Amino acid sequence: MDAVENAGSGHAGLPFGCAELGAYLFGEYLNLDNEDVNWPNRDIVVLSAGHGSIWLYIFLHLLNFGISLDDLTQYRSINSQTPSHPEFGKTPGIDATTGTDGQGVGFAVGYALAYKILAAKFNTPDYQLFNNKILVLAGDGCMMEGISGEASSFAGHLGLNNLILIYDSNKTSLDGFVSETMSENIELRYKAYGWDVFEIDGHDFDAMHNVFKNLRTEQKKPTLIIANTVIGKGLPNVEGTPLAHSGSLDHEYVAKIKQSLGLNSKFAVPHDVYEYFNTRIGKNQLQRARWQQLFTAWQAAHPELACEYNSMQASAISPDAISKVINNIPAPASISGRAGSNMIVNVLADALPALFGGSADLARSDGTFLHKFPILDQNNFAARNIKYGVREFTMASVAAGLALSKHFIPYIGTFLAFSDYMKNAIRLTAMMKIRVIYQFTHDSFLIGEDGPTHQPVEQIVNLRAIPNLRVIRPADFYELQQAWIAALNYSGPTALILSRQELKTLDVTSRELATGVAKGAYIVVKENAKCPEIILIATGSELELALEVASQLRNRAVRVISMPCWEIFDLQSEDYKNQILCKNNDIIRVSIEAGSAQGWHKYIGLNGLAISLDHFGESGAATDLKHKFGFTTDSILKKITKIIEERERHVVSTDFIA
Repeated sequence: MDAVENAGSGHAGLPFGCAELGAYLFGEYLNLDNEDVNWPNRDIVVLSAGHGSIWLYIFLHLLNFGISLDDLTQYRSINSQTPSHPEFGKTPGIDATTGTDGQGVGFAVGYALAYKILAAKFNTPDYQLFNNKILVLAGDGCMMEGISGEASSFAGHLGLNNLILIYDSNKTSLDGFVSETMSENIELRYKAYGWDVFEIDGHDFDAMHNVFKNLRTEQKKPTLIIANTVIGKGLPNVEGTPLAHSGSLDHEYVAKIKQSLGLNSKFAVPHDVYEYFNTRIGKNQLQRARWQQLFTAWQAAHPELACEYNSMQASAISPDAISKVINNIPAPASISGRAGSNMIVNVLADALPALFGGSADLARSDGTFLHKFPILDQNNFAARNIKYGVREFTMASVAAGLALSKHFIPYIGTFLAFSDYMKNAIRLTAMMKIRVIYQFTHDSFLIGEDGPTHQPVEQIVNLRAIPNLRVIRPADFYELQQAWIAALNYSGPTALILSRQELKTLDVTSRELATGVAKGAYIVVKENAKCPEIILIATGSELELALEVASQLRNRAVRVISMPCWEIFDLQSEDYKNQILCKNNDIIRVSIEAGSAQGWHKYIGLNGLAISLDHFGESGAATDLKHKFGFTTDSILKKITKIIEERERHVVSTDFIA
């Protein structure tokens, strides 16, 4: 109450409605150690209903996770450790950034899968290293969002028996009662997914304990616990109604409630509550110490497994070693982006045991399959190919969960046009700054006959708009090699934009990473003059087209630039950017990319020429579409020539007037 009153806003409904659940989980059930938030076998807690964040912050405070009473007074304040929704990396003990309903369910499924894989790879009959639980608290809104259904279906298919989903069934949402919008039987829905389902009174400690006591050692399936709660329980006039969901609590209202509870000061915590949780802290630390002893003995007994485990840690990646592995792959004369990437990941798989691939039912087409390894299923969690089915959103959120576990480098693939299904998961992955590599193929209208539904137009622009996400569209195999090295060296997410059609391997892109993709943009053809008259900037398959156009402008000072990654280029010094693009306003700058022109004028100027596709595509052969949409040498030359002629006429006209 004090936190919400101080902030003047917030969500008191869930924290009051789930107070008993929180007390039981954090005070009795969960194995968490405040002295080692990265303890590998700790229980994971994901608050999918992220609007109830103060609930999580309070229990992390009680468990001494570095959240002070002062931090609680700063709830929802700028630069505080207690933001309005949980943020991974900002607050100790937060296992995922959540707040968009349902997404936390996907992250939790990813965590659960991660620990099933670790258990399958490293548990032995005499050493059970990984047996933790992944808990996710979801609300009615989460259960309505499609992502919860997708992710739960996937979890049921894999039989993730380390996953517990607690459904805070308070029968309200922000805008009204759930009965106004949903009438399905959640219990039957989850049983159909292959889950075990229990229903309890969410305010009854005995009911909670009767269910949870057996799940630690006897859980057979992913488990849904439907906890019937009263939203805002204890808040007079609003409890049990949508009015308790969110909003401010005025001082007089809070004072009356606190008086009835015998509390006289702000942010008061009874001493016996601290004592109780201090006891729990001691038990948790003992649990972690016992696990550490087990881990040390396991290392001695199984040195080969220990070596593999150590190599799966993020800190074990050697940039120089990875560069050497990738650069030793011979470059073919021509190859599609998707096939080239498949060559690379299959070589990388031997060098990086943490690399796990997956696809949304398109592995044969998007080039994600690891040929030396089997397909993961509930009988073989040690496999390294994950079939997500036609569940793009779930694929992206599960991949984030894998990355959050700090043991995996997940890469996932689908067609670029389908990245729209994944957008929210990509956004939160970028917000968390975790390494997930997206392999988006079929990158332009040049896929041809599949038509406008499958031909991306605005998707690259959409992805480039996401902060922290690096979008790399390589022009050929050399740039693709560099792109993979850059992605593995980056601590955040990367989207590789790859072609279906074959691309010629170009001599001009054969260079070290530091002078190529690592710059974001670089010169591939230098003009034979002090200053260029025309600068052609291209990405992906259009770089070859730019080179053809330049070869036809023999009498002009033409520079050709490859710009595979805007985000990396924007990080370069102003001197470098000026060296590449030149300050001279008289230069004709031309961008060539088979997608939307949005954003390109940042580099080519307001009067620059954008060769782009700003409408939906069409079904037809790629060659025919090139001509129709103006992606031919002749078409581009005509547009450039027209600009040159107009400028020359303007100069003649000015001279005549003078």
